[in-house]
Amino acid sequence: MPMSEKSQKPHDRMATFLAADMLAVNDLIRTRMASEHAPRIPEVTAHLVEAGGKRLRPMLTLAAAHMCGYEGRYHINLAATVEFIHTATLLHDDVVDESGQRRGRPTANLLWDNKSSVLVGDYLFARSFQLMTETGSLRVLDILANASATIAEGEVLQLTASQDLATTEEVYLKVVRGKTAALFSAAMEVGGVIADAPEAQIRALFDYGDALGVAFQIVDDLLDFQGDAGAIGKNIGDDFRERKLTMPLIKAVAKSEAEERAFWERTIEKGKQTDADLDTAIAYLHKHAALTDTAVAARDWAAKAKSALTPLPDHEVKHMLNDLADYVVERIN
Repeated sequence: MPMSEKSQKPHDRMATFLAADMLAVNDLIRTRMASEHAPRIPEVTAHLVEAGGKRLRPMLTLAAAHMCGYEGRYHINLAATVEFIHTATLLHDDVVDESGQRRGRPTANLLWDNKSSVLVGDYLFARSFQLMTETGSLRVLDILANASATIAEGEVLQLTASQDLATTEEVYLKVVRGKTAALFSAAMEVGGVIADAPEAQIRALFDYGDALGVAFQIVDDLLDFQGDAGAIGKNIGDDFRERKLTMPLIKAVAKSEAEERAFWERTIEKGKQTDADLDTAIAYLHKHAALTDTAVAARDWAAKAKSALTPLPDHEVKHMLNDLADYVVERIN
């Protein structure tokens, strides 16, 4: 590999390799997000779709299809489907979380309103189902429909678990596997299915996506307490202010003493927070090595993702996926 390629980030190398396909995916997205009767739909969708995201999930679908030797055209449909599902969930999430910033820009619900965000999200879900049915594969439809349901299930579980100090890491992982990892694993899996890959390879694709998605979310939750606001596109401490019990907080609460427990009950369960509480929360996280332990967990999941690649064909994309798992956790170094 030339030095210029080695110095590139894994997702950038993947984007270069998949450039022609991604152009086709982006063209299809623009075509299908159009609406003859409701111009607000493409306005809201374009605000998020064209906000500079890495398009990681659709690239995973394309990468899986290429690695498994697919030569047809429906991987384009499936990649666009995955991006529509992802965009729809982001629109809905920002309403639920009352977020004001996404990818460093004002959220759609802030620029327009909650109703527009919810309804445009619904429209994108409908468009995604149109795209996936065009492949003629019932198995693909089953995988992506199940992923959509699992994402919603994970979000609802988070509503009930995120402010309950009894929430365990096991419950947290159920939430993460639902709201984040489900789309990563489905994006990989459908790439193998459309290529008619052997079942062992399809399972490996699912396992890689699942583990990568969990690692990705754990890192995001960790960066909420120690990242750079400009780099992560949101304010430091947003999860704490929104009273979300993520892995770092769960680890700290589990080791908390009486005074600390009272602090968590006030700030998380009762939602009575002051401006100084974030600094106190971070101090408790450091006291109990919660951030360090969370970083270890993220690296463990990244290692699981890399291990899952073993049964897959030797392909340059496979090496990119291996490096991608490393890169996800390198963000916390």
